Amino acid sequence: MITHRDKSGFISPSRGVTLIELLVTMSVLAILLAVGVPSFGQFTSNNRLNNFSNSLFSNLALARSEAIKRSGRVVICKSADGSACSGTEDWSQGWIIFADVDNDASMDNGEQIIHRMPTMPAGYRFVGNSAISNYVSYDAQGMTKLTSGAFQAGTFTLCPPEPAIAGSGRQIILSSSGRARTVKITTCP
Repeated sequence: MITHRDKSGFISPSRGVTLIELLVTMSVLAILLAVGVPSFGQFTSNNRLNNFSNSLFSNLALARSEAIKRSGRVVICKSADGSACSGTEDWSQGWIIFADVDNDASMDNGEQIIHRMPTMPAGYRFVGNSAISNYVSYDAQGMTKLTSGAFQAGTFTLCPPEPAIAGSGRQIILSSSGRARTVKITTCP
């Protein structure tokens, strides 16, 4: 401890910090940052995945409720431009929900767009298996049906940009009754 004499002649301790105290503090701070920053990155990635999967989940619920309310078919399909259905790419390009008057799962003139979802950030992959790879269609009872009339069920898989953090994928499982549920997955295809 460094001391000095004040105006009255008494010896008092100095209020400074020694080099050793500063180095110890900086070392502790560096260790805390080394442990905390990767955890924060995983937290941020998981938060984004939850937001994206919740967006599709809530949009499926919206399409189902609109079909019941309108007593007619409502479709959610992938759409790059927000005005027409797209048969290419995956669901990360965005999607639209619309009232499908002619039951063809295709956005036509005179059909009303209910909601648009914009493109996800680059690197995210959001795919549906074969039954729901291009669209999900709800009938007036809120059941999922293909344009052929057969029931429609499937799984959407959401994966983060590479390198993926283990256990960070999401799946939205859609039943033929039209209800969806979300689960975490440990591997992304």
